[in-house]
Amino acid sequence: MTMDEIHGFVDGLGGVLTLRPGPGDGSPQISRGDTFFYYAPDGVVPKAAQPFATIVTKDYPDDEESRLDRPDVFRVNIAAGKEAFTDRTGHAPRGPAVDVDPSATDTVIAHPVYGSLGWLAVVSPGSRTGAAVRELLRGARHLARSRHERRAGATPRRRGRAAE
Repeated sequence: MTMDEIHGFVDGLGGVLTLRPGPGDGSPQISRGDTFFYYAPDGVVPKAAQPFATIVTKDYPDDEESRLDRPDVFRVNIAAGKEAFTDRTGHAPRGPAVDVDPSATDTVIAHPVYGSLGWLAVVSPGSRTGAAVRELLRGARHLARSRHERRAGATPRRRGRAAE
């Protein structure tokens, strides 16, 4: 899968806001070239939400194990949730990690930094992981939509009294 194929797939899921930081938009320089996917049907970045998936094209400080400094290598990161994470890795997000090379390409792995939060990652997805990446992205978008709808439907609680 190419980054363009991932962009097209995620954009086709509906209700997705895709951010691609660039010069002059106020984003940190290090984020340029990367992509951030939010569930935002109104087209506005949610204030209390993280992206449900990202594509990173370079190593970040304290996140260098995937060796994204290699030519034509990128990593798709997906907020898979506990169930999908466990299904794919064989252990719970906070459970003992299985020894997997975080720089291996076309392999679904626990995210090297955010795996304990239920994030999965694939370095340069290809023929072995393309279907899994699409399934995981669809699921992550569904989870993000569910969170968005819960927040939108939540009624504020009054101090000292439960909401009626």
